[in-house]
Amino acid sequence: MKNFLILFLLTLLLWIPGCQREKGEDVTSRQIRIALVLKTLNSPFFIDLKDGAVAAAKRLKVELIVQAPEREIDVEKQMQIIENLIQSRVSAICVTPSGSKELIPAIGKANRADIPVLIVDTRIDEGAARKEGVKTITFIGSDNYQGGKIAGEYVAGLSTSPLKVVVLEGIPGHETGDNRVRGFKAGIEKYSHVTIVASQPANWERDQGYNVMQNLLQAHPGIEVVFACNDLMALGAMEAIAAAGKSENIRIIGFDAVEEARQEILANRILASVAQHPNEMGRLAVETAVKVLAGDSIAPYIPVNIELITRDKLLLDSGTIQSQQ
Repeated sequence: MKNFLILFLLTLLLWIPGCQREKGEDVTSRQIRIALVLKTLNSPFFIDLKDGAVAAAKRLKVELIVQAPEREIDVEKQMQIIENLIQSRVSAICVTPSGSKELIPAIGKANRADIPVLIVDTRIDEGAARKEGVKTITFIGSDNYQGGKIAGEYVAGLSTSPLKVVVLEGIPGHETGDNRVRGFKAGIEKYSHVTIVASQPANWERDQGYNVMQNLLQAHPGIEVVFACNDLMALGAMEAIAAAGKSENIRIIGFDAVEEARQEILANRILASVAQHPNEMGRLAVETAVKVLAGDSIAPYIPVNIELITRDKLLLDSGTIQSQQ
């Protein structure tokens, strides 16, 4: 009996630390709180990005907090969100900046609170960040300049005859839209038959894309191509062009290749869109944040692939073209 009691006590002592380790591991997992701060959740692009992040967080068993302003242009609200997350002591912050310069002070506060910040989709202004001594872990996203260049080269190849093009820009002064416009101009630079007759901001929004396009149609009746720096503006432009009865005469190229735009490409109402895979960005953001918190070394730039989406590509990917052969 005495020997049995000793054996029981030894077994209990060995079992208790094991339980404590398992419990400790669960608690540590629950304590990882990653914040994803988006520009808005009123956009298919950012909803897709969020979905990728949510799936990754679920798989990695970490808590994910997703917050965003109502509108992409509300930089002050995004700054307030980040400051509140700092106060709540999240483990890491992944952010798609609404302002490449404006958000730097909020990131600086995160630095001082020892909360790592990962930039997703839209770069911050590196010169302004260096000047303020602000540091980020990495940038996860696609090359917006290259995406714009792909769109420009595609437009230039549509015809050898003169082409009058209008550009719908994003928010002026913001890295994402500015680089897409610069890339587009570089893509058409050596083609003398392509002329940009107007380039105006529509602030990433569908209704503004519609309104700006209405004005451009009146000011430039000979428009043949529209390049919109995101698909929401492209969809708004498409509606304005249809309302003016000019759908047969004007070709539209967008950016992001969101699901609705893909459907309009299949229906021949939008010609093409540049895809940059936001779901992948969301996944990489959460996975990289977890690696940072584990002490892993992280590359300063984690690229996400971009590609041009056309009707032929969509049909080929779905197997429709093959089945018709």
